[in-house]
Amino acid sequence: MIITSLLDTDLYKFTMMQVVLHHFPAAQVEYRYKCRTPDINLRPYLEEIRDEIAALCQLRFNEEELAYLRGLRFMKSDFIDFLELFHLPERCITVSEGEKEGEIAISVKGPWLHTILFEIPVLAIVNEVYFRNECRNPNWEEGRRRLQEKMSLVTADPSLADFRVAEYGTRRRFSKRWHDEVVRTMKAQMGEHFAGTSNVWMAMRHGVTPLGTMAHEYLQACQALGPRLRDSQVYGLEVWAREYRGDLGIALSDTYGLDAFLRDFDMYFCKLFDGARHDSGDPFVWGERVLAHFAANRTDPRTKTLVFSDALTMPRAIALARHFAGRCRIAFGIGTNLTNDLGHEPLQIVMKMIRCNGQPVAKVSDTPEKTMCEDPAYLAYLRQVFQLPPA
Repeated sequence: MIITSLLDTDLYKFTMMQVVLHHFPAAQVEYRYKCRTPDINLRPYLEEIRDEIAALCQLRFNEEELAYLRGLRFMKSDFIDFLELFHLPERCITVSEGEKEGEIAISVKGPWLHTILFEIPVLAIVNEVYFRNECRNPNWEEGRRRLQEKMSLVTADPSLADFRVAEYGTRRRFSKRWHDEVVRTMKAQMGEHFAGTSNVWMAMRHGVTPLGTMAHEYLQACQALGPRLRDSQVYGLEVWAREYRGDLGIALSDTYGLDAFLRDFDMYFCKLFDGARHDSGDPFVWGERVLAHFAANRTDPRTKTLVFSDALTMPRAIALARHFAGRCRIAFGIGTNLTNDLGHEPLQIVMKMIRCNGQPVAKVSDTPEKTMCEDPAYLAYLRQVFQLPPA
């Protein structure tokens, strides 16, 4: 089995899931898988992927895993009690041939509370099945050389004493084995420079900090769950604040693009939240605008954190750290460039929410190719409501 623990996923899945349990337990959702990399043939591995997903659906949380989650300050006892009974429902996921040659189609449909944990392990399964068949003799030494080169950019430079980076690469990892080695090596060799990992199982296994707050799907779902569409982003942030009471205070800024985010992120949110996360568009421009927004709302930017996580490399993260040094707190999450950099082209695969309670939902990114919606009429309406430029 590729996935041997339900903890082998990103922390923000659990933090969002707890909000779903307490605020939206009846919500029904639909997710759809997409491969953005052209000319990838996954058809020969369809049954292998199905078998791995079937095995995933047999997993349960064990006592050690529940005790670990119970020890996280923001996890509540009733949520852990729910997880004690939890398993992923196989009836809610469909894996079939896609419409185009070589494509596969994966869809998930059912209660949000019971399907939210599918995304990350399913993407990790697709990646590992593909690479273990297409790259039967991986060049592990080349991967280690590249990893050492990245780490040495930080550890050999005294001017980067305050630099911190986390590993965010579960969904697009080359394999679980390589992912484990990356986390173990970074912990051993980077010391204080290594902030932790988004993967809860890796964090428990290696004794490092699990990191994460919210993902796009949370704010997307609020399009259907809030009082009206225009207030959905504000509604999502307010529900989050009610749940965590000031903890887990990094807001995701690009579900509707930065302009719409800053219009909604008023003085109340500037003072309440610890910072914001960048996931699309030019990170330097984004950072400058967010810091100016904090200052304009009578909030000292030096007390706030900017989290950068969009397709980062180590040199890019270092450049950002130097650019914003002394002006705010800075954190970095590097994903694919750490967990799938052995000399092979990584797959650009995603699995995004497309409907909630039967209504289309959308993500309108500052990077146009990341915009996702299956209903053009709804997307046009959302752009109008949030005063976004036409596509």
